Amino acid sequence: MALLKRYGVYTAIAAVFLYLLYTLSFPYENNPNAKKPQDQNNNKQKPLKTYDWTKIKFQNPIEDVIPLPSNEPAPLPRIQFEFKEEEANAKNIRIKRKEEVKKAFEKCWKSYRSKAWMHDELEPIAGHGKDPFGGWAASLIDAMDTLWIMGLKEEFTSAIKDIEKINFGTTPLEVVNVFETNIRHLGGLISAYELSGDKRLLAKAKEVGEMLYHAFDTPNHMPVTRWDLKAKGEGKAQVAADTVLLAEIGSLSMEFTKLSQLTGDSRWYDAITRVTKELERQQDSTKIPGLWPIVVNAHTADFTGDSGFSLGAMADSTYEYFSKMYALIQDPVYKTLYEKSMAAAAKNTFYRPMVPENTDLLIPGFVRAENGKLDVQAQLQHLVCYAGGMFALGGKMFSNDDHVSIGRKITDGCVWAYKSSPAGIMPEVSHLYKCADTSSCEWNETAWKDAVNARTEKEKNPEKNIANLRLPQGFVAVDDRRYILRPEAIESVFIMYRITGEQSWQAAAWDMFSAIQKHTSTDLGNAALSDVSNDNPPKMDSMESFWMAETLKYFYLIFSEPDAISLDDYVFNTEAHPFKIPKAKK
Repeated sequence: MALLKRYGVYTAIAAVFLYLLYTLSFPYENNPNAKKPQDQNNNKQKPLKTYDWTKIKFQNPIEDVIPLPSNEPAPLPRIQFEFKEEEANAKNIRIKRKEEVKKAFEKCWKSYRSKAWMHDELEPIAGHGKDPFGGWAASLIDAMDTLWIMGLKEEFTSAIKDIEKINFGTTPLEVVNVFETNIRHLGGLISAYELSGDKRLLAKAKEVGEMLYHAFDTPNHMPVTRWDLKAKGEGKAQVAADTVLLAEIGSLSMEFTKLSQLTGDSRWYDAITRVTKELERQQDSTKIPGLWPIVVNAHTADFTGDSGFSLGAMADSTYEYFSKMYALIQDPVYKTLYEKSMAAAAKNTFYRPMVPENTDLLIPGFVRAENGKLDVQAQLQHLVCYAGGMFALGGKMFSNDDHVSIGRKITDGCVWAYKSSPAGIMPEVSHLYKCADTSSCEWNETAWKDAVNARTEKEKNPEKNIANLRLPQGFVAVDDRRYILRPEAIESVFIMYRITGEQSWQAAAWDMFSAIQKHTSTDLGNAALSDVSNDNPPKMDSMESFWMAETLKYFYLIFSEPDAISLDDYVFNTEAHPFKIPKAKK
């Protein structure tokens, strides 16, 4: 009930969904009733019915498939900085740091291969495998393009024969997360194919696509995002849910479009374009015109009802994909979606945090829109750090210098949060002191301490509160002290470096990597942390597939030569899988 009173019914449901996402990622740390790895291994030995998705009847057939755009791509504005030849000493330092990142990856990969091969994830302390993502070898598929980029071609090639054995026609899971399967499995296979040209990977990507396409078999063609695969395989009717997270319904566009481009089959593009059309139709009708709430109704295709808004968790990649979709197909609708949503976000969701250094930072917060009023809460999510790169990329693509500047301020804010933490790593969720406006803000220690006290019920001594809560200056609360090996901060640091050419971003990246390695390294790999406000954070026995797929890839690329996966040639999906940008004919 407290959750309902504080956030309202729909956002309370969204919060429950977020918890479920976490329990999928950490199934037995957060859920004592979840199956342990040995139980999952036993489950995999039981015969499970398998489905050939190419033969499963579509109960709500599409009469007129929306075709892929046939227009020839026009040249896009230059994204990357025009790098000059680097000085010898700087080059030596860069190469050494790149090799250190590669060593970290190789240790994780070797352990995954020996301890958890064909499982979704490795437990980096116990050395067991676990299967929160369908049992479809998520870490293997997720890491394939990283192997290629790091030059580990022999490992890449040898893994393909095992990828071919993965059966996407069955799973021990009761519910499949369509979004996670899309970004990790479909995105990973597409990227590995585009980098290598190995058609076995494209064939496997098509298998995933055939499966996921059936999640759209509903009367209104909106997808079932938490999907009962077995029920659909048995021919049962399905409808889209009343409560769906914006990110999960709006973040299938890049992968489905690219699959249609690679196969010449427009069905996948048709499926996601029906969602895009709803986003376009309702963009100006929400409680914050230009943005959509975190929770939408896919059953009625109503994306306007709720009052909670954010660029962060549960909404993020819907916004991230607009400019990237424009790069892939140059449909002006994606330019409009980007420009309207980012203008609304900049106007209504940003706040400036008060920090001791008086640095000009911007953070996208959580917004409650009710009765015509907006309440911007000064939340800082590690996940929302991706927005720095999103604004910077969009600013370059659409020639908007203000957006590049916004991207810099957001990324600076995340780098500051890393530096401020006792462990040198920013926490999952925290709250900062919100300045009165974004134009100017001087550090006021008394105001900061009063804000800390205002959030406590018993102890009113600010020094004791700050010490007890282990709060760095500028933080008024740390709501979730974990670090789960997230990539979003280094993602934006990488993009800012490639766009500006400024070596200060490489220096920030190295500080981040050094702190992460110091605290997360285990004998087998790297482990999530339960409390980064501790000088020596306790480890959790979890290493998500995005650690090798995203975090280490971005660290490696920022210390690579600038033409390695150039931002003028590729766009990354939200799992850091690079897709080739179609080029204009010369």
